Amino acid sequence: MKAQVSIIMGSTSDLKIMEKAALFLDEMEVPFEMHALSAHRTPEAVEAYAKDAESRGLQVIIAGAGMAAHLPGVIAASAAIPVIGVPINATLDGVDALLSIVQMPPGIPVATVGINNALNAAILACQMLAVADDGLQKKLVRYKEKLSQKIEKANLELADVKFKFKTN
Repeated sequence: MKAQVSIIMGSTSDLKIMEKAALFLDEMEVPFEMHALSAHRTPEAVEAYAKDAESRGLQVIIAGAGMAAHLPGVIAASAAIPVIGVPINATLDGVDALLSIVQMPPGIPVATVGINNALNAAILACQMLAVADDGLQKKLVRYKEKLSQKIEKANLELADVKFKFKTN
């Protein structure tokens, strides 16, 4: 089994957030790998990893980082495959990481999801892969249908919630 997606985090302290991406990729049966690489502490390793990613069969990289959050951008500078950045709330409620990831210079795009939202990063990665994979596309359609069913069920349950001035 060859990884299609890579999940990279600046340190293993980010695993609690990034594991949500891993769980979704498992659910969708998409092969992935996980690594801890730091744009600041292991810059040469990050650059080598990014340059080699496509030749190893990777199609999308999900990179989570907090604070200065340079990891997704450094990877995107050297990789020719899509990079999805996950800003992690380490300081300043994660806004510093969000701004660091989303404000990339022209020519170095990083798709960016919400703060701590590794799940959405994995969904986006799967949507990218599904462009050329009908089986994965069908799994994503089923996943979205389940989301819809959850809301329908929630509305049924809300019908039983009583308030003095509630009209429905």
